[in-house]
Amino acid sequence: MRIVLGITGASGAIFGIRTLETLHELGVETHLILSRWARTTISSETRYPVAQVEKLASFLHHQDNQAAPVSSGSFKTDGMIVAPCSMKTLAAIRHGYGETLICRAADVVLKERRKLVLLARESPFSEIHLENMLALTRMGAVIFPPVPAFYNQPQSVEDMVSHIVGRVLDQFGLDAAGLNRWSGFDAGCKNEPNC
Repeated sequence: MRIVLGITGASGAIFGIRTLETLHELGVETHLILSRWARTTISSETRYPVAQVEKLASFLHHQDNQAAPVSSGSFKTDGMIVAPCSMKTLAAIRHGYGETLICRAADVVLKERRKLVLLARESPFSEIHLENMLALTRMGAVIFPPVPAFYNQPQSVEDMVSHIVGRVLDQFGLDAAGLNRWSGFDAGCKNEPNC
């Protein structure tokens, strides 16, 4: 399997890092693109040096390298994840504005009808954001805001991040170790029509 991973400068760099770590553990070939602001966000929000994040990737591509393999549809991939995805990047992808390699690679994934998962990171969403997300959904992208689940009773922020990353990787048929899946619960009622 081969997945492109873009990390933008939106808050939530840990989602991209944890995705990269998990893909690395699963033996998936990764093509990493860090935006200029991703480097700043990684340094300010996490304990990870940027160089350590880059080493987790199978291949690293500079954001300005439009000649990278991932900029062509003839380079086969299983899809792309942008985690986190800034609203600027989301808008550029929606409009086919491939100025950066992240946006061009996402454009390629859309035109080739491959899986594109965008961890849209903003709150609250404006009407513009929502219209861009709806348009991208109609184009085949998966809009995946990193909203935590609580049925799995997370004990830490790390638990919440790992659960979200596991659910993102479900989109590619990949099983992340330790993902606590919903299995229902017994509400304590027997033979009642409203149970």
